[in-house]
Amino acid sequence: MFSLNRAQIIGNLTRDPEMRYTPNGQAVASFAIATNRRWKDKDGNNQEQTEFHDVVAWGKLAEIMTQILHKGNKVYVEGRLQTRQWEAQDGAKRNKTEVVIEDFVALSPKGEFVPGSAHEEPDFSAAPTEDDKPAAKKPVAKKEVADEEEINLDEIPF
Repeated sequence: MFSLNRAQIIGNLTRDPEMRYTPNGQAVASFAIATNRRWKDKDGNNQEQTEFHDVVAWGKLAEIMTQILHKGNKVYVEGRLQTRQWEAQDGAKRNKTEVVIEDFVALSPKGEFVPGSAHEEPDFSAAPTEDDKPAAKKPVAKKEVADEEEINLDEIPF
């Protein structure tokens, strides 16, 4: 009989991906994604529930994700559910269900930052000092850039 183990999640990273390597040198990245569910209860009051999903990526995918994803970024991931079991130091048996990523799409625009994150853009409002100015300027060739229509991620129908 056929079976299917597939998970698809769109949400925001709760922390920067944490990169590690196994003893045999395989890259593994782990992080969590938060998803929100909103609804109106029977009295018409707005309700919201947040779920946190543990996610793991292996190999080259882990290395790429660690380089381009940061806390607060919106991301689409798809993969399979996997439950790990182990015995804790206190002797208790533990288990954890994770999404093992097979593919992802970064949904936050390139260069977007989340205020207060470790990857906040620098403040360029201060005037440069003499130390900040380059010694000599080289001429820069100008290219014409076609005006492109900006895509609003909230309008993507998935």
